[in-house]
Amino acid sequence: MSALGILTRAGVPEPFPDARRGVWRALLRRPAARVGLALAMVLVLLALVGPWFVPDPNLPDYTDQLAAPSASHPFGTDQAGRDLLARSVVGAQASLGAALLVMTIAAAVGLIVGTLAGAVGGIVDTVLTRATDVLLGLPALVLTLAVVGVLGPGFWNLVLAMSATSWAGLARLARSVARGSARRPDVVAARMAGIGPIRTTIGHVVPAATSQVLVAATLGLGETVLALGGLSFLGLGAQPPTAEWGNMLSDGRNTFAYAPWQLIGPGLGLILSVTAAALISDALRDATDPGRPS
Repeated sequence: MSALGILTRAGVPEPFPDARRGVWRALLRRPAARVGLALAMVLVLLALVGPWFVPDPNLPDYTDQLAAPSASHPFGTDQAGRDLLARSVVGAQASLGAALLVMTIAAAVGLIVGTLAGAVGGIVDTVLTRATDVLLGLPALVLTLAVVGVLGPGFWNLVLAMSATSWAGLARLARSVARGSARRPDVVAARMAGIGPIRTTIGHVVPAATSQVLVAATLGLGETVLALGGLSFLGLGAQPPTAEWGNMLSDGRNTFAYAPWQLIGPGLGLILSVTAAALISDALRDATDPGRPS
């Protein structure tokens, strides 16, 4: 397709809208993607609606401590007699919300930094690229621990620390897309139509970089869920009595020998979340592969 063929009737070029629809159709054709999306929808609905249908997750009942699973307590109770099903459902909000929040912040920062570096070039590109390279050269987990050590443990501090160490790879990807857009037909057509560089970047470069960054962020969502759960397990995330899958697993480790049911809810939640993210990300990787069959 020629550059002029991309021009709309109004003389303003537009990006390729069919590309995203084609990826979406290719994604839905894959059984793994459908299963992963179904799991993700169930978990999201559970996190959003579930807390309205369960008892108070922080209400103790010291007459019913460490009760085994039963009709009244399907997942049993913990050391304080709190219902573990309620805590698992409410904990989904903290665990999944934190992972989505981390990836959203990281994707936004990475997109802005990478697109700015690739589109502007010059000294701006040099400075931002060097900063990105420095961050990528440091172990992400160690850097996260260092940030949490400075800020102190807590839900929001952990989210901030994870976000601050997760954007660099996405920024490098966005920069690569931005630099590679100079010869793309829709960008060339925009310049031929007299569209300014700012409008061209916002209307053509940013959408292309956004789609790639979102794919990469989705690919890393499962790892983010596990990392947040692991750091919360160490006591760096949400603090008691807030229900969160990582700290629930930490609470249950001391009573595992005689009350293993404490691990059912948070363990199942983490397994299903990582499975859903893995299925979606694998299918998304295949759907966005330029060599995939049409």
